Amino acid sequence: MFGKHAMVSTQHPAVTDAAVAVLREGGTAIDALIAACLVQATVAQELTNHAGTVTVLHYQRATGRFQQLNSPGRVVPGLAPFRPLPVVPGTYSAQQPGAGAVVPGFMPALARCYADHARLPWARLVAPALEAATEGHRISPFEYQVMAWMLPYFQWTQSGRAHFTPSGRQPQVGEVWRQPVLADTLQQLANEGPGHFISGGWARAFVERGNELGWPVRLQHLGASPPEWEDPIRFPHGPDEIVSLAAPQIQGVSLALVLGMLRELDVTSIGHYDEEPLARYFLAHVLRRVRTEVGYLNDPKVFDDPTEVMLDPGFQAGLASVIRRSVPHRDLSEHVHLTSRTPSAPVPLGTDSCEISIIDPDGNWVQAMTTLSGSGIPGEVVGGVPMTGSLTDTSLDPPQNISGWYTGGGRVRTVMGNTMVVRNGEPWLALGTPGKVEATVPQVLSNVLDFAMSPDAAEATALSMPLQADYSLPMEMSVAPGMEAGLARLGIRVTPLGLTNWHLGSFQMCWRIGDSVLAGAAGSRREGKAAGF
Repeated sequence: MFGKHAMVSTQHPAVTDAAVAVLREGGTAIDALIAACLVQATVAQELTNHAGTVTVLHYQRATGRFQQLNSPGRVVPGLAPFRPLPVVPGTYSAQQPGAGAVVPGFMPALARCYADHARLPWARLVAPALEAATEGHRISPFEYQVMAWMLPYFQWTQSGRAHFTPSGRQPQVGEVWRQPVLADTLQQLANEGPGHFISGGWARAFVERGNELGWPVRLQHLGASPPEWEDPIRFPHGPDEIVSLAAPQIQGVSLALVLGMLRELDVTSIGHYDEEPLARYFLAHVLRRVRTEVGYLNDPKVFDDPTEVMLDPGFQAGLASVIRRSVPHRDLSEHVHLTSRTPSAPVPLGTDSCEISIIDPDGNWVQAMTTLSGSGIPGEVVGGVPMTGSLTDTSLDPPQNISGWYTGGGRVRTVMGNTMVVRNGEPWLALGTPGKVEATVPQVLSNVLDFAMSPDAAEATALSMPLQADYSLPMEMSVAPGMEAGLARLGIRVTPLGLTNWHLGSFQMCWRIGDSVLAGAAGSRREGKAAGF
């Protein structure tokens, strides 16, 4: 999709349409983001909701400044972890210790965005979501598929059953799902502003339900630590500069490590990851090692911050040298064949987020994510707003990206994909995805920056997870013939994830072509839409 003035890419056509309409009326990129988040949480509750986490990477052209806003579902300092539901296999809460209750971050993020960078009336920005809840939206095949995956989690509570099975069953493909209770909540939100969710009627109902279940949350906890604009991470990569989310977000450091180690391994001289097994071998090992390193990254308000060490090219070169010296010098295909009947380790593939990319006519850029992860009280629905809780655990275990500590400000470490590439002093590309962010975003960026692919072509290549502990590699199979055999010679057993796999995301991207054309793309793994004017 191309445009001259503005561009939007989101994961749902209705969301994109709402954001474009706001921009046409003179709204800023932040105005469009607020409207988009509210609609997304209405029509895609299998992936997000009005009580989850929001992260924003914002470029304001008038000042030339990049800022990040990190607003996760926060743990409440001083309160013990509260996990009212069991671990439910095959759902969002399939991992021990299960989901815990947190204070919602969604509306505090929108409140801060609106106060600092919005232009249109608040009620105007709520209107598209209110209409979608009142009139209903038609269930798509993708929404039905993912909702069926998450539905068992919400069957543990009366409010969850009433919300997601309103006629005794899940809404079917093609049916119109109206949400009158949510519509009432959104009407109050339009009337009162975001405070309705922070200190008003919805907030009081949230606290009351938590107290009934035994969680001693208080109203003052919901607004105790409002999100603040902070400086993101910035680091060079070739002639460009990459801007991404700083701690306690993992993304910026993870990107720097992966791209830096791939540079030290000189992968471009080997060939592309889809064509050369050694390149894919190096990528798989780099992703695995980086996952370990970022386990030491936590909230700088509670821990010392190792970011500077991890951004050091010398540190990255040392890590890369270990991987370079680990390549087998004998053909290991027979080993892979002899162990082929051993099941690969299960890959946790659940993904529950929505990425949004926007450029407004004034040249402001936004890359943001809204997600159901980190939302309120596990399994409960308050005022039509479903919540999953948070998988936060006080852990340095590398695969446990979501980590929170019950002291300090209660901020939770997560990994969100919001990233921009700066070229010649201005944003050139903004991208992100809800799909296994720490693995997929660096792959696509490497395709663009190291292998000179266009952003949409870069997203369409085969994506993979990090190498697993049992030396298996979960990977999409749209690769060159011989890739699987070539990896077997290097000792790696492939776990096929189909030609493509929706769990590996759907990139939402906007970029510039020359000085006068804007482009946008929505990845094909889900049901997104890009549009501009």
